[in-house]
Amino acid sequence: MRSAAVILLLASIVLANSAPAQERPVSGFVYLRDVDASIAQDMRYAGEDNFTGRRLPGYDAPECMLRADSANALKRVQADLSSHGLGLKVYDCYRPARASKAMAQWASDGKPDGPNKRFYPELEKRNLFSLGYIASRSQHSTGTAIDLTLIPKSNQTIPVFDPRANYASCTATAIQRAPDNSMDMGTGYDCFDEKSHTRSTAISAEQQRHRQLLVSAMAKHGFRNYRREWWHFEYGGQPVGYYDFPIRAR
Repeated sequence: MRSAAVILLLASIVLANSAPAQERPVSGFVYLRDVDASIAQDMRYAGEDNFTGRRLPGYDAPECMLRADSANALKRVQADLSSHGLGLKVYDCYRPARASKAMAQWASDGKPDGPNKRFYPELEKRNLFSLGYIASRSQHSTGTAIDLTLIPKSNQTIPVFDPRANYASCTATAIQRAPDNSMDMGTGYDCFDEKSHTRSTAISAEQQRHRQLLVSAMAKHGFRNYRREWWHFEYGGQPVGYYDFPIRAR
């Protein structure tokens, strides 16, 4: 009887942590645009400007979706920054679990790096999971994690990405990297390098101040930063589930 109970318990844990495919958004999720349209959106996994070089499964529209409490907390951060002439720009929000699976497949496919090597100039892509830069199951799939940056309030225009261009690595100077209208954080977004660690001292004092400004603004409203990625923040306590519904147009 005891062994049967253990088996049932383990089965329930597996089911609770799984992310079954869904077709419709789960209750409690909202479009960030409906909560605060002033927050800029540059959804990288809905296009080619990301480390895989292609749109990831589940990103059927370039829209940020989040749990309602996370979205409303982000709105409060935006309000604080607005008075200082700054604003937020999100790169990734809710991430369908199928997209994380596609990242894992990409990392182990053995194919040549090509131009996407600019995202991990000093590393091998097969090691990105073990080094903690990519996760097979991401907090993004709970709707409580966000990747973002700061932009000047006066510059809301998202630069055009040219997939044929020969952009420099993500650790190069801002003018050499792929175009971005963000404040200079010392590296590009999704830059898998030690310089991306939030408290890295291998960047300029001004770039360090920009990072600290972002971390402080987010922390004031309950967001925790991931120390290896200056752009990644999580909101709230333990996640209630991991989801796999696709992101579709509003």
